[in-house]
Amino acid sequence: MSGFSGVSKTLNRVCFPGTDSADAGIRDQDNLPVPQQIQISNVTCDSFKISWDMDRRGRERITHYFIDLNKKENRKENRFKHKDVPTKLVAKAVPLPMTVRGHWFLSPRTEYTVAAQTAAKQPDGEYSVSQWSEIIEFCTADYSTVHLDQLLQKAEAIAGRMLPFSVFYRNQQREFFCQVCFNPCHCMLPAVKDSSGSRGSPISGKLEGIFFSCNTEFNTGEPPQDSPYGSYRFQIQADILFNQNTNIYFGDFYCMYTSYHYVILVLAPDGSKGDVFCKGRLPALDRSNNPFLTCSKEAEGSPCFRHAQDVILEVIYTEPVDLSLGTVSQIRGHQLMSLSTLNAKKDPSCKICNISVGR
Repeated sequence: MSGFSGVSKTLNRVCFPGTDSADAGIRDQDNLPVPQQIQISNVTCDSFKISWDMDRRGRERITHYFIDLNKKENRKENRFKHKDVPTKLVAKAVPLPMTVRGHWFLSPRTEYTVAAQTAAKQPDGEYSVSQWSEIIEFCTADYSTVHLDQLLQKAEAIAGRMLPFSVFYRNQQREFFCQVCFNPCHCMLPAVKDSSGSRGSPISGKLEGIFFSCNTEFNTGEPPQDSPYGSYRFQIQADILFNQNTNIYFGDFYCMYTSYHYVILVLAPDGSKGDVFCKGRLPALDRSNNPFLTCSKEAEGSPCFRHAQDVILEVIYTEPVDLSLGTVSQIRGHQLMSLSTLNAKKDPSCKICNISVGR
């Protein structure tokens, strides 16, 4: 169906592709049909379709629709000030449903309120308008696989050369590992991923897993001694978590207003709950041939593991991990708390790791 995309950008006019500009004022409410029973459908991370019912009386006079769109957390009294409020949209009257699309005012996984109004443009350029409809709420969607593929391509461009590694590790405070030891299973258990990274990533707040690192220092080939998460480290041989029975998925690519860029990868044993979650939601990677994290075999048959040099990898393993499969020891480096990615917000202005949809 026909639709519109656009938002008020200046104090003097509203102008959208395929729509009229609305330079003139708005007259007192006229006897035009009021939108009723608004329906939202086909919701994506940066678009949706809207339709409604309305009385037949006066319908032939309608020339435009006004849409009042607001983030729910910033909800204000429903008033249309289309000259200076950028969440108020104007479109020529088209058959319903019509599509609202615009990454500059729609963000993924965000709650919005929306109301509609019909209008008739007068010969003098002013508008006669109906009363506002009721306000309804909806939430935009996660990134689709198309959007994630775009992020993946951006991440591939800066991943750099591959370096060998042999262990995955997880840094925490001493108390964390003491609590794990008191668990009957002596296992680190998967937890729901926090909100760090891209707002539209489908794993945030949904996928359960355990965070591991694998990056090594260039000059030593060993894990760094510094950590933003704690002075104790669990290390486990790479082949225990990453082998021929493990599927690997791309989850996200982001930065936190610094030059460091992070790539989130998911390791899920084939057929596991985490694997089922990732299939169809995340781009699958070839475990032996991708630019971030690989598991292959040397000529003599021994496993070989490599990680990308120029990005910081955050690896989510989706199953419980028994502490007896590795070792826990204290590290002597600095605790660089400023590098923690816990609930870190992505820099929306970075041209390296953003795509042309809501951040």
